[in-house]
Amino acid sequence: MTTHIDICVYAPAWLQRFLTERQQILSALGPLADACVIEHIGSTAVPGLAAKPIIDIMLGLPALNNIAPYIPALKSAGFHLQPQMAAAMPDRHYFAKPAAHPREVHLHAVALDSGFWRDKLAFRDALRADGHLAEQYADLKRQLAQNHSDDRAAYTDAKSAFIAAVLAAAAGKPHDQPLSR
Repeated sequence: MTTHIDICVYAPAWLQRFLTERQQILSALGPLADACVIEHIGSTAVPGLAAKPIIDIMLGLPALNNIAPYIPALKSAGFHLQPQMAAAMPDRHYFAKPAAHPREVHLHAVALDSGFWRDKLAFRDALRADGHLAEQYADLKRQLAQNHSDDRAAYTDAKSAFIAAVLAAAAGKPHDQPLSR
């Protein structure tokens, strides 16, 4: 299902929402929580950056399959596994909250130190460290939301060159060199 893409001005409440969700995730993980790391990622994690008002959370696990016994507890906390995403994203488990649109939270469960883990943190940290870069990204997102307002896949795909360039710069690679996954 596609939904209209709205880019909103930064809301300080996004950080508090992340902290609330983080606590619910930790509670759901029980004894596994001590071996995990939870990070606020995506545009809502960058102070001042315009974003879709969806909190993206990354749960780093020692191994991806560690999550399986805790899926029912995560569901009880409102996180719904999206199994249809498994083919497109075999390196992670993807959860959404609530189950139906409009979504408020996305939870990405991945192996700690996976390529996905490193890339998401590197991109977030680059935007946090460089206000000009963050503003360029915000401008791009606004334009793409206007051009692809009802096509989330096209919107996401159109951001990929910018993201790849930022990650390449963060890794000290030339921008045209492919990134490893």
